Amino acid sequence: MAAPQIELTERAAKRIHAILESEKAGVLRISVEGGGCSGFSYKFDLDETAGEDDTLLERDGAKVAIDAASLPFLADCTIDFSDDLIGATFRIENPNATAACGCGVSFSV
Repeated sequence: MAAPQIELTERAAKRIHAILESEKAGVLRISVEGGGCSGFSYKFDLDETAGEDDTLLERDGAKVAIDAASLPFLADCTIDFSDDLIGATFRIENPNATAACGCGVSFSV
């Protein structure tokens, strides 16, 4: 079975790189947890390093770690960053999600 493809856009990579530098962190950790208004929610944390079982994405100085349990939920997704009138936020375009809440933080499969 092929490894899931996850795209990190240029905008997201630039913002992640800036955050990692300003916070003196090694990686941005993205995980999926049970809960939220649609069943699952995305969680973003800063960490010193990626774990042994993590999938590590790298682009333009940005490093993103995804744990093995979260990886199937994020397969074939695109991680983007949006800075508009509503606010600045990371957005995950997830083709596996059958529904999502209005805030874009929780989803169902």
